[in-house]
Amino acid sequence: MTNLAVNPSILKTVPLFALFSDHQLAALFPAIQHRSYPRHSFMLRAGERSDALYIILSGRAKIVIDDGEGREVTLTTIGASEFFGEMSLIDEKPRSASVEALEPCEVLYISKPAFMACLKDNFDAAMLILKSVVSRLREADRKIASLALMDVHGRVARLIMDVAHESGDQWIVDTGSEEMARMVGASREMVSRVLKDMRDSGLIRRDKRKIIVLDRASMDQRGAVR
Repeated sequence: MTNLAVNPSILKTVPLFALFSDHQLAALFPAIQHRSYPRHSFMLRAGERSDALYIILSGRAKIVIDDGEGREVTLTTIGASEFFGEMSLIDEKPRSASVEALEPCEVLYISKPAFMACLKDNFDAAMLILKSVVSRLREADRKIASLALMDVHGRVARLIMDVAHESGDQWIVDTGSEEMARMVGASREMVSRVLKDMRDSGLIRRDKRKIIVLDRASMDQRGAVR
C-alpha cells in the first residue's frame, strides 16, 4: 500500500463530496489520504477498530466474512464511487467484515474525527450515509431470504441478475464460479453444475471467463423468491 498526493479535483468526481460545501471540503481536505491497494490485498480486516471511511475511486473489492479456518462467504462486491466502513463509524464497534481488493484499487481514506465533524453540519451527506446502511440491510434481508427459501439454482440465477451489467446489446457477468460459490453459500462444483444446466437450457452462454445472459426473463423467474 502506498500513499499518494490527493488531487482536489478527485473529490469533485465522488458523489458523496458533491454534497459538501467548499468550506466543508477545505476543512476535510487535510484529513484525506489517497491510497493504492494491489489485487488480493486487504484494505481492512474484521475485528479492527473503526478509524476511517473509505471511498473507492477505481477498481473492485469484495466484502467477506471468514471463520478463521479458510472458509469465507462473500457478502457483496463494490466498485468506483462506493464507500465502506460507515457502519463502524456510526456504532463505534469493531469492523464486522473484511474488505479485499479483487483488482488494483485507488481509495480515499478519510479519518473518522474529520469526517464526523463535517457530517454534523451536512444533513444531505448524513442521509446519504444512512441510505447506504439501509440499502445494505435490505440486501442482507434479501440474501437471508434466498438462502432460506431458494435452492442453489435459484440463488445462482438471482446472483447472475444482480451482478450482470449491460455492455453494448448484451448483459455480461464477470464474476467467476469460485467467487459466485462464496456469494451463494454453495460449493464451486455445485455452482459449476448449475451454470452448465443454465447453458444447456439456453439461458446463458460462456465466453472465456465471462457469462452472457441470453434469457433475462427466465433468469428473473428462476431467481424470484416464492
